[in-house]
Amino acid sequence: MIRTVAMLTFWTLAAPVAALIGFPWTFISGDIRLLYRMFMIGAWSGVRLAGVRVETVGLENLDPACNYIFMSNHASNLDPPITIPLIPRRTSVMVKRELFKYPILGRAMRMGSLVPVDRGNRNAGIEAVNAAKLVVQQGLNMTIYVEGKRSFDGKLLPFKKGPFYLAMECGVPVVPITITGTHYVMPKARFAIKPGLVRVIFHSPIEPKNFGSRECLMEKVRQAIDSGLPREYQTSSTAPMNA
Repeated sequence: MIRTVAMLTFWTLAAPVAALIGFPWTFISGDIRLLYRMFMIGAWSGVRLAGVRVETVGLENLDPACNYIFMSNHASNLDPPITIPLIPRRTSVMVKRELFKYPILGRAMRMGSLVPVDRGNRNAGIEAVNAAKLVVQQGLNMTIYVEGKRSFDGKLLPFKKGPFYLAMECGVPVVPITITGTHYVMPKARFAIKPGLVRVIFHSPIEPKNFGSRECLMEKVRQAIDSGLPREYQTSSTAPMNA
């Protein structure tokens, strides 16, 4: 609990710095890079203060000059602040549409090419995929938690189909990511963080053009992510898929 409080205190103290320096600079210059960098440093530093150690595998095999669609499993609220700072170059993510209603934050997120999504609205999901396509075509990375929500037990949930439609449309390499350990240090429905080791595996890029359908691509990505999980969390490759 002490480490969790330390992380939250750090983020609370860092927020005024972003408000006084990052946001004004971004709005005046029209350049999001400083604010993005500040958020990445803040997220990473906060996680380390919480006693979470991070080991990466396969990151060196990615081409920093190439843009990718990263697809990851999701078991904890710690997944984004751990994985996103590791990704080469700037990445976009999908965030709740409601957050865009806050004037300053919403403006910054739009400048950062973040994608609003309403998870309970199927038509809005299609709009989010189309918006993500425009982001990828700009040359940015896209990071998606393909289960759509956090897993309670650390095993893979059914995947959403939208991200694979996006990959097939864009023709951008997909990098499956397996995160292990966050289910232990901060599982779903628990506030306190336990110190521990988190492993982030960046699997080899997968070319969508090599697959005849998005279902085949989905199965390949699922197998890759599942292969990086501890054996007791691995699931059958025939798990069902969500729309």
